[in-house]
Amino acid sequence: MSGDPSKQYWYNLTTGDVELGYVSPAPDRVGPFETRAEAEHALEKLRANSAKWAEEDAAND
Repeated sequence: MSGDPSKQYWYNLTTGDVELGYVSPAPDRVGPFETRAEAEHALEKLRANSAKWAEEDAAND
């Protein structure tokens, strides 16, 4: 990922909105994403990553 995070897209966990730049407080947002489309699918990406990490943790136990 490249570029200035203040000029990239963020997903607001509270409102479900995609925001350009630092609009919301840090605890309310995830990102940054380079495109609006990536930010719109942030929850899917978070869920996929969480499932992957849980599988990796289970394999390591």
